[in-house]
Parts: sequence; structure tokens; C-alpha cells
Amino acid sequence: MNVKSVNITFHVSDFKEALNFYEYILGLPKRSQWPTYVVFDVCGMMLGIEPGGERGVKKSAPDINLQVDDVDETYRDLKSKGVKFLTEPKDQTWDARTADFADPDGNVFTLVQLKKRR
Repeated sequence: MNVKSVNITFHVSDFKEALNFYEYILGLPKRSQWPTYVVFDVCGMMLGIEPGGERGVKKSAPDINLQVDDVDETYRDLKSKGVKFLTEPKDQTWDARTADFADPDGNVFTLVQLKKRR
């Protein structure tokens, strides 16, 4: 199997609210948009949103990890913009620091900061 690209699509309850969240709060670059579908670039991966979802934290959502340089700084920045965090920044046993947040529909993301090896 030769995978050319990755696209994850979230079904959202409020398309305009989700579009604002991903484009302006998270600052993801928009690759393309149609009246009921938009694609954002997340480090070369395509993240699509379209209407049809329900609010509430998804119990079987995919793991989506966003690697950042500083979890604490990103946490403070996003929290000041009203982002709902499910966990505060914390150290993990696997040499990383993480914090989980949800988009307006409850799709969960994990901020990941890999620790420098000594």
C-alpha cells in the first residue's frame, strides 16, 4: 500500500463556528473550501470538516496529536481564546508533555511537546 495523503474529516454541528475555530483560533491554513466542506492543512495532513455532527466529547474519535514546541505556552494561548481543555499540561512517562482540548463539537486533540533527550 502506498499512501499519498491523509485526510481526517470531522462532522460538526455548527459549520461556521467550526470553520472559525480551526481557521482563526487554531490558525490552520485553509487548503480549499466548498459551501459545506472545508479542508485545512495540518503539517501536510488534510483535516476536513462538514456539517452533520452532534455536540459532545466523542468516545471513539481518532487520536490527533499536534506537536508543539511548548505545551504550556500553547495551552495558555488557546485557553485565553476560550478553548475548552480536558486536561492541563502534564508530563508523560514516554518523555513528553501533553494537554488535551476539544473543538466546539467535542473532537479531542492532544498537544504534544517531546522532551529533549539528554
